[in-house]
Amino acid sequence: MQSPSSDIRVEVGGGVARVTIDRPEVRNALSWDAIAALRSVVAQARDDASVRVLVLTGAGDRAFCSGADLGGMATGEEDPATTHAARGELAALFTDLWELGKPTIARVRGYALAGGFGLALACDLVVAADDATFGTPEVDVGLWPHMITVPLVRSMPPKRALELMMTGRRVGATEADRLGFVTRVVPVADLDAAVDDLAASLARKSPTALRLGRDAFYATWDMAAADALAALHPLLTVTASTADATEGLAAFREKRTPEWPSTRGTG
Repeated sequence: MQSPSSDIRVEVGGGVARVTIDRPEVRNALSWDAIAALRSVVAQARDDASVRVLVLTGAGDRAFCSGADLGGMATGEEDPATTHAARGELAALFTDLWELGKPTIARVRGYALAGGFGLALACDLVVAADDATFGTPEVDVGLWPHMITVPLVRSMPPKRALELMMTGRRVGATEADRLGFVTRVVPVADLDAAVDDLAASLARKSPTALRLGRDAFYATWDMAAADALAALHPLLTVTASTADATEGLAAFREKRTPEWPSTRGTG
């Protein structure tokens, strides 16, 4: 895997792609180029069978991502239609992450604000250091966090998300844990170990089961219960008929570690 931009750094090892927004001088704010590069990297991860988990983080110790680079995105000469289309790229990145077919983890230290908050919550799991700070400050400059509404309301009670968007107040890691939008909070010194352990654990699971199950989770998220059950029923049969399921059940009976057919030849 390679990044098309120096703003995004990629390392792959042990089945895990570690993707870093490398703009610490602006608290890893997202430029148009950085968003395009992230979309490219996620597409590569989707098509690379050796990648089983994607970890997304920010460089340095000040921020995961502070949102859009408002200074770098505005020159005063933009065509309104072009700018409008470009703004949709962040939403497209969220969709890319949801449709990746592989587990995603946000490793959060420092600020995760505005679009950066949404980017963290667009990942499946969020591991936060105890110095993490989340928030939607757009309202304080006369804007509204439209594009991150979906990941926020999918990650906490909707009225809690609305309160954060209306007030723009900052939320520390302890409150984030209480609101339920982070998976785990750890001391700063333990952040890398916690993320690595979680990523390694997911990388050992059946890629087929994770892909089918994760896709089903996102596909049925907003369905009525009856519709969701009708969609999930045949998916259970599909999953049970896979080579990974056959191997997993055999390994269970034989009391051994499964060797997933879907990982053979992928390193």
